[in-house]
Amino acid sequence: MSRAHVTVNGKPLPIAPAAPHLTVLDFLRERGLTGAKEGCAEGECGACSVLVARPGLRKPTDWVAVNACLLPVAALDGQEIVTAEGLATPGADGTPPTLHPVQEEMAVRGGSQCGYCTPGFICSMASEYYRPDRCAHEGPDAEADAADRAGTEHGSNGFDLHSLSGNLCRCTGYRPIRDAAFALGEPAEADPLALRRDQDPPAPVATEYTRDGSTYRRPSTLADALRVLREEPDAVPVAGSTDFGVEVNLRSRRARHVVAIDRLPELRELRVASDHVEIGAAVTLTEIERRLDGDVPLLAELFPQFASRLIRNSATLGGNLGTGSPIGDSPPALLALDASLVLADADGEREVPLAAYFTGYRRSVRRPGELIRAVRIPLPLSPVTAFHKIAKRRFDDISSVAVAFALDIEDGTVRRARIGLGGVAATPIRAHATEAALEGRPWTEQTIEAAARELRSEGTPMDDHRASALYRAAMLGQSLKKLYAQTTEAVSS
Repeated sequence: MSRAHVTVNGKPLPIAPAAPHLTVLDFLRERGLTGAKEGCAEGECGACSVLVARPGLRKPTDWVAVNACLLPVAALDGQEIVTAEGLATPGADGTPPTLHPVQEEMAVRGGSQCGYCTPGFICSMASEYYRPDRCAHEGPDAEADAADRAGTEHGSNGFDLHSLSGNLCRCTGYRPIRDAAFALGEPAEADPLALRRDQDPPAPVATEYTRDGSTYRRPSTLADALRVLREEPDAVPVAGSTDFGVEVNLRSRRARHVVAIDRLPELRELRVASDHVEIGAAVTLTEIERRLDGDVPLLAELFPQFASRLIRNSATLGGNLGTGSPIGDSPPALLALDASLVLADADGEREVPLAAYFTGYRRSVRRPGELIRAVRIPLPLSPVTAFHKIAKRRFDDISSVAVAFALDIEDGTVRRARIGLGGVAATPIRAHATEAALEGRPWTEQTIEAAARELRSEGTPMDDHRASALYRAAMLGQSLKKLYAQTTEAVSS
């Protein structure tokens, strides 16, 4: 524990004597770096965001924005982070620092009033600013184009406003923040954070320490992790901490033993074989999205609706499936894709169809000591797919109902149908009756009407604060009709 440290704004800071559950946010604030704030303590407001050096896709390192309120500082042992305070260039001989381009644009365009949320916005904006594949489009300069494209979500400078989807501002208004984002140019050649992308990120560090009766451990290999889970039955495996961190903050959960699995090489592979796509359980959603680059269209449609970019930068499929939530966004899509899970323990591996994985509310066939190692999606993919998420907000919200479709339609006939549902039962489910009502029948309005009646009766929807059972059932039927309306022209052509 005495050697455990994290590099913050270029300076190594010892983690000791931090408790295993101490968050990155509290660690920073205790050391005077108070730019990052706690607004919600559950990863919804982004006031706490900081930049972390992570393995990149197009360059060795990406600067990735994450929620500091959710990550335990122990998870960043040996890692490198930059806070809003570390973006500016220090002045010499007592002169004021030079603002970072993101800070400068936010200042001159009135992107801050009270300032509480501003450092978080700036860190998320800086992550997008340094995204290696962000490039300007042809046309007028970014400022003029931003004014001409009111309401758009992409600037002519390549800036994707969805990178700010996890940041909330209650007083400034989003127009000046958007204007600042769309006015950013390319990083200067001598920009130290831009140059840092050309070097490898810090390697994972094997970590193990105990304080106040709690142990945090980061094994070096999957075999080591599985051995620990067998020897310590109450150990909690944690990847992106987007769910576990909420329990720590809002429910005061203090696990006796946490096993970090987010950097295990065996869980971070993504490969496309001739007959399947295999996605490691600890590959983040952002990494999956960018590495697949639309090759699995149903997942490409899912990801923008899955929480926010800040959450997707840490969250994993393994974690989303491992929690067993009936309203998780990924299970309906993966059910429609006929996915299976590779489960591993100290004795070996087994493959389980996702449709047979869930056994009850937050329960599954996963045994004590067993981990989800990977998700397998069979190939070829069905050509007609869609993901419909019904929620109270367009983005960054929890589903009232989620429906995923994967259909093979040939010569106007449904040859194969797979439909995954979330939010209508104690577990995510397949809509078997509706699939049977579609398969072998013509893709016509009459077939859709009959199948929609079946779909409305699938599951056991309930009344709660998000939606009534009647509304959920109605949305199921409407979802199929929406798919028909969206695809009829494409199928007939």
